Amino acid sequence: MAGDCCRSAEGKMAAEGFRPVERNQMNENRRILKACPISCFADEISPSVDRQTAFMEELGIGWMEFRSGDGKGVADYTEAEAEALMSRLEAKKIRISAVGSPIGKIGILDDFEPHFARLSHVAELAKIWNTPYIRAFSFFIPEGEKPEKFRDEVFRRMDRMVELAAKKGLILLHENEKEIYGDVASRCLELMEAFGGENLKATFDFANFVQCGQDTLEAWEMLKKYVAYVHVKDALFDGGKVVPAGQGDGNVKEIFARLDAAGYEGFLSLEPHLADFAGLQGLEKNAAKRGRNDTEAAFAVAYEALQTLLCG
Repeated sequence: MAGDCCRSAEGKMAAEGFRPVERNQMNENRRILKACPISCFADEISPSVDRQTAFMEELGIGWMEFRSGDGKGVADYTEAEAEALMSRLEAKKIRISAVGSPIGKIGILDDFEPHFARLSHVAELAKIWNTPYIRAFSFFIPEGEKPEKFRDEVFRRMDRMVELAAKKGLILLHENEKEIYGDVASRCLELMEAFGGENLKATFDFANFVQCGQDTLEAWEMLKKYVAYVHVKDALFDGGKVVPAGQGDGNVKEIFARLDAAGYEGFLSLEPHLADFAGLQGLEKNAAKRGRNDTEAAFAVAYEALQTLLCG
């Protein structure tokens, strides 16, 4: 069943006796997905971790998918800095649901060895932050080339990555990012059929699928048994503009209903992409300007859209 992995992982976190802020996560007004914790990419609020956590407290969000903070990307944090961050978050009763790492977000022709070393480092950070989850990608394909041409090299690299995750007792969450090998559902399924299991699961990102011209209902039916994590953002087929969840072509409302029917209890990780936040240009190839800089207001709009879907 979808979410079994997330159910056990979150239970492991909660078993330690530390409960994050959950004022809205277990909201009795929810109609669906009542047990799903809301997480978020808090660097879309502010580059400052202090401001990130302050605004999360205002909204009642108790989990973050840590991607960057205080001027550093997550993979550049030292172990000492990771421990210090953990202490700061614990003081705010906020936990890290997943490491929002950039692993696999390089060109398939780029040197893999230094990147693989980064994965080993990120694995140690995940242990410090007490999360089993590390976001991962399946490598950018050269523009104009057919992804199938690079299948063997993608699979060679993924095999090593999943093997390392197994040795460390961690779970890689493959995200269907635009322009990587696993950008559309059919190639995501190839990866899951080859490597999916205890150490590789799928993150389902509605907007990324839409921006690749992929029907999300078709993607859900193909990948549902592998989905263990959900990124909440939506987009329009016409131009690929990112919009609040439920306002685009991602079929978010329908797939939320299907997740609920399947008993999903995993994370819903809010990734608004509605404003020009610090670091956006480094996350996407040729990232388009959003045209607004009011990051906190944009984040609040995205959060309210999610709440409307859950409670409406």
